[in-house]
Amino acid sequence: MAEENINTRADPAQAAEERDLVRKAQQGDVEAYDALVRRYQGKVYALVYNMTGNKEDAEDRVQDVFIKAFHSLRHFKGRSSFYTWLYRIAVNRTINFLKTRKNRFALSLNDMDSGAERDPAYVELRARESPVRDVSLLELQEKLNKALQTLSEKHRMVVVMHDIQGIPHEEIARIIGCSQGTIRSRLFYARQQLQKELKDFAP
Repeated sequence: MAEENINTRADPAQAAEERDLVRKAQQGDVEAYDALVRRYQGKVYALVYNMTGNKEDAEDRVQDVFIKAFHSLRHFKGRSSFYTWLYRIAVNRTINFLKTRKNRFALSLNDMDSGAERDPAYVELRARESPVRDVSLLELQEKLNKALQTLSEKHRMVVVMHDIQGIPHEEIARIIGCSQGTIRSRLFYARQQLQKELKDFAP
């Protein structure tokens, strides 16, 4: 798929700074690449963690993503933003990893990612005037993360990127390489499945 500039949320100054960092990194400037890593490491980690549901796996995969990006940087032509290109690598590497992983790992309460607090299902449940407001935050976070792991990789990916990370439909479509209609369909199905998994928490 042809690269396209879809990082419309970046202001011109930031975009220019990023292009300069990429150019320097492509010329072998390690400090410039480190700056790019620092800029996107948190977002990539949140994506991978919510996909794998395991802290150790996420840390390993994030390192793998940035190593892959570093070695592939010479092929980056700049027809998309670095952000989009990097996310595409993260998506592909994570899905490949999940396909090879045989076991589902139990989630530790200590590993809960704060992204769950932004999940629409969580926000709705916590806002209602009902006994559910007394449900332990950690218990609900654990349930949400486990519910995410019951989804297929393609459905989990769109929920994480759209509902937790706030990435627009059109941007997700270009990162993954499918239509916006497909993204909306996957989100609809995934949300239905999550509601079923979370039915015990409904008032």
